[in-house]
Amino acid sequence: MTDIRSLDRDGIRLAYAHRSGTGPTIVFLPGYASDMEGTKALALDAWAAREGRAMLRFDYAGCGASEGAFEDGTLTGWRDDALHLIDRLTEGPVILVGSSMGGWIMLLVALARPDRIAGLVGVAAAPDFTDWGFTQEEKIQILSYGRHERPFDHGPPMVTTRAFWQSGEANRLLRRALDIACPVRLLHGQRDADVPWHHSTHLAARIRSDDVQIILVKDGDHRLSRDADILLLVGAVQGLTESP
Repeated sequence: MTDIRSLDRDGIRLAYAHRSGTGPTIVFLPGYASDMEGTKALALDAWAAREGRAMLRFDYAGCGASEGAFEDGTLTGWRDDALHLIDRLTEGPVILVGSSMGGWIMLLVALARPDRIAGLVGVAAAPDFTDWGFTQEEKIQILSYGRHERPFDHGPPMVTTRAFWQSGEANRLLRRALDIACPVRLLHGQRDADVPWHHSTHLAARIRSDDVQIILVKDGDHRLSRDADILLLVGAVQGLTESP
């Protein structure tokens, strides 16, 4: 396993694990309130170790082993965390792998650094979820009281702040064409209760590239972390590393 190190961004130490190897560098982008120690991130890191591939995984500010408070985080800030680490720790082409909210950040990074992107792999990618992922009553609560708590099966309630919600609304992508020309693979479980799978078909239609594939798992949930799901993920990433 790679050692956890840190890099400063605006006075906050961001935790990361960077594995050297052949490129393109695989960059894993965690989901909301997740971190670089999740099943998918570690499985990709283990594969990269076996194959001698370069890989970067990290925690956004306020998440995992990084400094900062989670409730201070915004979509823009976490996108900038990703750009900061990619710019300073990697060279040459990168393949971005984004899980859930990480899929939204993946798209924002791809638009910001088009010359660096060799491919994208989204796992239940959730761009624009501040729009479609909340009821009107929940949006009013966020704007009126500054935060909303949603029960979470795997830990404490999931908190969404007004700052995060407003940042998300300012970075919505799906009402326009996305000038992304690289190969894209979108994995999605059809039993995903958090991000309905048809969002991946909508996203695919918005991406300019013709090399876009959607891989649907009929009995897959939001996490797609079972052994069979991990094999699909690794296969998608490996296929992009072998593309001409």
